[in-house]
Amino acid sequence: MLPEQSENMKMSNWTTPAHGGGGGGGRGGGCPPVGIQLEGLILPPILTIDVILGMLGNVVALWIFCFKLKSWNPNTLFLFNLVIADFLALLSLPLRIDALLKRHWVFGDGMCRINLFLMFSNRSASIALMTVVAIYRYFKVVHPHHRFNRMTKRQAGFVSLFVWLLVISPRVPMLAYNHIKFADNTTQCFFFTSYKEASRAITILVAMHRILTVLEFIVPLAMLIFCSVSISRFLRARQIGKPDKVRKAMRVCTIIVAVFVVCFLPTTVTTIGMWVIRSSRPWDCASFYTFTQLNIVSLGLNFLNSALDPIVYVFSSSMFRKALISSLPRALRCTANDGDGKITTSSTESQVTTQQELKSM
Repeated sequence: MLPEQSENMKMSNWTTPAHGGGGGGGRGGGCPPVGIQLEGLILPPILTIDVILGMLGNVVALWIFCFKLKSWNPNTLFLFNLVIADFLALLSLPLRIDALLKRHWVFGDGMCRINLFLMFSNRSASIALMTVVAIYRYFKVVHPHHRFNRMTKRQAGFVSLFVWLLVISPRVPMLAYNHIKFADNTTQCFFFTSYKEASRAITILVAMHRILTVLEFIVPLAMLIFCSVSISRFLRARQIGKPDKVRKAMRVCTIIVAVFVVCFLPTTVTTIGMWVIRSSRPWDCASFYTFTQLNIVSLGLNFLNSALDPIVYVFSSSMFRKALISSLPRALRCTANDGDGKITTSSTESQVTTQQELKSM
């Protein structure tokens, strides 16, 4: 009985009593730590699938961007930065998988800080850059004469740099604190910790992380939906392009929103659920455990986004798609070209711009 109790009291890489214990700690109570059995069973296979699929797609994407694209535009530059963010996020997962399987962190304090920083900052960068790609497409289609569409590659580089600084700055404090936890002769690397044990600085850092987790979903999702709905209304009102091309354009918008919701909505909902329970029902350990376990599973979906983003690259850039098709064997290349019809150009400048954007979709 004692070894089993000891195992159940081990601290998790992802979930600890911080989520629920902190809320009840101030009232003299709180839930015991969450065991690592469920996490050790569910997360390794999910994260392994994320790494395998993501690495395959993003390595191919990096190869095309670096060696196959002859010319770049702002949209291509934004997509390239999205590849970098996804690639760095995936690189951080093998160490996490190893720690989950061994139930012991063997890579030291420095790698623990870097690992957590890479996971969270590049997840944020991936969300932000996906949003930038959607906004760029919105202006290209709905406002073809806006000066935003005259953005140069140099200006797009500054926009990308600003996005990186915006998402990395809140995560930099992670590098300043030790996240190693010693329990039952094992070493664990995790970000969340008990409010009873944590310093005030760590408590503030954890709270800021949770706020960012929610805002990083709500704000970009609202912008993605707005861009998609606006593009849909504009194309249907103007009846620009052939009906099949309009349907393809809307399919791309739907895919981007669907990928975003599937990958990030579960984490947002479970994070809010833990907030509510901790603040209003700190004694309800059963509900807290339920949301915590759901949160464990949802974390694996976050990085599935990095595996699915290469699909977005194919549909979001005509230059990327052409470079990919030219790299395929001749038989597959002919098949791919058969479905890529030409669009009749309109006489007005506005319709010409929109036709070109439709083609890139």
